[in-house]
Amino acid sequence: MFDTLRACSCSVRGAGSAMSVGEICAIAVAVGAAAIALWSLAKLRQDTQSQQNADTGVQTRLLDQQSQVLGRLDGLAQTSAAMAGRVDELRRDVTAQLGTDRDRTDARLAHMDQTLAGALTQLRQDNTHQLDELRQTVDQKLTAAINEQLSVSFAQISRQLEAVYRGLGDMQNLAGSVGDLKRVLSGVKTRGILGEVQLGAILEDILAPSQYLENAATKPGSRDRVEYAVKLPVAQGDPVLLPIDAKFPGDTYVALLDAYDTGDKAQIAAAKKHLQDRILSEASDIASKYVAPPHTTAFGVLFVPFEGLYAEVVSLPGLLETLQRTYNVVVTGPSTMAALINSLALSYQTFELQQRTDEVLRILQAVKAELPRYQEALIKAKRQIDTASNTVESIITTRTNVMERKLRSIALPTQEGGAGSTAGSDPFELEGEEL
Repeated sequence: MFDTLRACSCSVRGAGSAMSVGEICAIAVAVGAAAIALWSLAKLRQDTQSQQNADTGVQTRLLDQQSQVLGRLDGLAQTSAAMAGRVDELRRDVTAQLGTDRDRTDARLAHMDQTLAGALTQLRQDNTHQLDELRQTVDQKLTAAINEQLSVSFAQISRQLEAVYRGLGDMQNLAGSVGDLKRVLSGVKTRGILGEVQLGAILEDILAPSQYLENAATKPGSRDRVEYAVKLPVAQGDPVLLPIDAKFPGDTYVALLDAYDTGDKAQIAAAKKHLQDRILSEASDIASKYVAPPHTTAFGVLFVPFEGLYAEVVSLPGLLETLQRTYNVVVTGPSTMAALINSLALSYQTFELQQRTDEVLRILQAVKAELPRYQEALIKAKRQIDTASNTVESIITTRTNVMERKLRSIALPTQEGGAGSTAGSDPFELEGEEL
């Protein structure tokens, strides 16, 4: 390459006399570029040769390393085969040991289950038997005491109710007899004594003789005597008297009936006015002569013997309100008087029941006194049941925890000597007597 450059240079110098300076410079530049290109090509060829030599050395080293790796792999294969045989042998030993331990554990667990089941069954039977005996004893004692006390109370109440029913039956019989009595006593001569006789019959049929007075002096210091006075019991002290006086304005009532027969409105109004004045006069007489609180009630009773007369009195406008507000007198007829006396008879029975409330209260107090002992017996029984339950719970929980700890203590052997040592041990040997 340099020889070519020198030849080109000589050619340039030989022809220099014939070329201009610019042409010479251009030729020189071209020659320099060619020289540089030739030099770069030579350098590249040299580098390529050096790289090929280096690659040859690397391939040689790689072959050496490959030979070494193959040798090591052969050694590892031999070692792996030896270890595989050792692992198989170890697995067979562990499997045999685990099978033996599992059989022993299953046998122990089965024995424990049978023992616990038998103990629990026996304990349950004993508790059930004791509870049944306790329940029967308590029920018998409590039932006997309550039945005895209640039988006495209910027997007394039954007798009293029977008396009330008998009184109601007598009242019905009396209602049937009133019609007959009205027909029998329809004569003029008998009307005067009708009210007193009828009132006495009602009182006699409903009340006991000791529960009312006849021709009684109800006002202290007075000689006036009311036809009948009913005794009203009070909690303390003497009974209070209810004055009842029978009044029968027969002529006034007959005049009113005659006015109705005539149909004269003025005559009817006058007869009603006369009847009203007569009733007010009788009520004033009762209030002034017989009503004297607190020896008597605050009101008196005016009894009229006919339902028709009673209906006329009730129909008079404002009469009943005036009697009650001004004179403290209540007007009654045969039916209303019977109802009033019957209610008073019931009040007697109610008062008698109230008097016997103390006896019932004593019975209930005796039952109440028995209840704490019954409660103590139940608490004692519950305490025994809780103790038995806690014992069973302790047996189940404690023994289960011990077995779990022993099972967790079993480890796989790592050596042949260790495997032989594990096979000869019994993890439940120390706990056998406790279980």
